[in-house]
Amino acid sequence: MTDFLLQIPVLGLEFDRLVVLLIAAFAGGAFGAAIGALPAFIFTGFVVFLGEGLAILQREVSGLDLVPQGELATGVTGVIGFGAVTGPHISFAGGVAAAAYAAKRYPEMEPDGWAYHFGKNIGFALGPKSDILAVGGLFGVLGLLVTRLVGGLGLPTDGIAVSVFVTAIIARVAFGYSILGQVGGTSLFDMSPFEREEPRVAPDGGTIESRLATEPWLPHQYEWSGVAALGVVAGVLSGYIWLETGSVFMGYAISAISLLFLNLGVDRIPVTHHMTLLGSVGAILVMPALGSEPAALLAAGALGGITGVVAEVSQRVFYSHGETHVDPPAISIAVVMLAVGVLYLLGLLPNAGYLGL
Repeated sequence: MTDFLLQIPVLGLEFDRLVVLLIAAFAGGAFGAAIGALPAFIFTGFVVFLGEGLAILQREVSGLDLVPQGELATGVTGVIGFGAVTGPHISFAGGVAAAAYAAKRYPEMEPDGWAYHFGKNIGFALGPKSDILAVGGLFGVLGLLVTRLVGGLGLPTDGIAVSVFVTAIIARVAFGYSILGQVGGTSLFDMSPFEREEPRVAPDGGTIESRLATEPWLPHQYEWSGVAALGVVAGVLSGYIWLETGSVFMGYAISAISLLFLNLGVDRIPVTHHMTLLGSVGAILVMPALGSEPAALLAAGALGGITGVVAEVSQRVFYSHGETHVDPPAISIAVVMLAVGVLYLLGLLPNAGYLGL
């Protein structure tokens, strides 16, 4: 039986190692449920920042033989930051699913002043309720399995981002929510009901005064021009970080850490980790081909802007009309990296960024 399991792409590793990962993923998902999905993701930022900092330091001192090769940064970014402890597909996904569950099971837990459906409150710590922890844990395991399946099948995109999206959709179905939700305007893309502060219409034809007809992911970050401009700026900065340090994920980590201020209630804090991640990829794609740092920064800005626009499309389709969190940055990372991966496989790009194809 064990030999059979190891033939499945998602389980193609030693059985004991698989068990360790599943147990750790359950704990990681439960951790995300306990502290909230957004705080868990902020921890991702801190851990990845540490791991990338150690990797930069390691590259600087490797020629001095001060430490054995690889010891400084081993496991910090990959195994911990993007792994079972704070990997977004595990801890963040567990927190998202737990919020969707808690909104159904414990509506009385909804915090005062929350204007959207409780299932969207990913910044709220749900605490140590055993059933909530179990939901987070199970979705952490599911997130691990989906990510490994994407990798095992050789899909040319970011498996973590795909997993965050897939598990969020599964949570909507599992807990009885509509996949897309109730459209409040003329179309999925219409944000004007939010701008007019129209209340949501209840199934019986009345209104739900406590909720708006359309709920954009970020009320301060949904206009096309602003999103695109922010993506260009964030992409350029991350591309510059890559040029100077060689770190693909340092810009992403800084963006994730900045969400601490959003979680603490500071107004108008932008969300940029998808833009900075793809900004560094833009620089990586252009630098080998042209050998020009200015061109690499322009490419970083362009890809950051494109990723911001794709995230906005994603939030209008999957977030603003629904009742639980489906992550626009994860969708945009998965879509844009899929394009990068496919173009690389077609021989149209010199590399596939961080995909390792």
